[in-house]
Amino acid sequence: MLVLRLQAPFAAFRNFVAGAYRPTAPFLTPSAAYGLLMNVAGIETRHDDGKSPMTLTRPGLPEMELALGAVRMPEAQSIYQQLHNYPVGSTGKDRAADCKGNKFNIQPIRRELLSGIDASIWCRAHDPALEDRVRSGLKGYWDAPGRRYGLPFLGDNNLLIDVLREEASPPPAQWLRLVRRTERDFDSGRMRLTVAIHRADMTATRAHLFTWTKALTAEPPEDAWVSVPGVPTQTETGAA
Repeated sequence: MLVLRLQAPFAAFRNFVAGAYRPTAPFLTPSAAYGLLMNVAGIETRHDDGKSPMTLTRPGLPEMELALGAVRMPEAQSIYQQLHNYPVGSTGKDRAADCKGNKFNIQPIRRELLSGIDASIWCRAHDPALEDRVRSGLKGYWDAPGRRYGLPFLGDNNLLIDVLREEASPPPAQWLRLVRRTERDFDSGRMRLTVAIHRADMTATRAHLFTWTKALTAEPPEDAWVSVPGVPTQTETGAA
């Protein structure tokens, strides 16, 4: 068992949307927590097959179970930014020459972000050696001396982490738990969070419906645990 404490001033966990308003998930998603643990362990999750226009997810990544809790609930904020892109069609091409090859379509957008991240991450890895590898990464070294995997961040590369450590005495937290199809007591606290991202086919991305436990507990309940594979290959039968 591996128990981590994550604290950061800001974070963003983007949904798959386009447009002038870019929302964030209301909390750390299982897919983002998985990516963070792989980063700390120094395990490359990306794969370039030399044919696809996008970077793929490397097959055969280790599987684990995660439980995510909020020691303190983050607050949603929003900011205005300039979005630079290459538009589809002829939009803005009259400005292309002035931009000297840079992205010539510029428009204001509004982006959400979370402030005050304080999360508890519990991990049950199928391979216990993976937990030791994460511990080694937290201390700043991996199997290969001097090897670095990159700077961990939360959503955008300027949203850095203040605290990421193993926690011997985890504080009470409010836990994300899976909503089952048999539940009928709908409430406003439900959220659909990504569990595993399929970069080549977004229809194969796995996302489940979660809600918060009502009580704060030092350990996650059993229905807070969710299986996180490296590549989505199946649908959990019990989750909505």
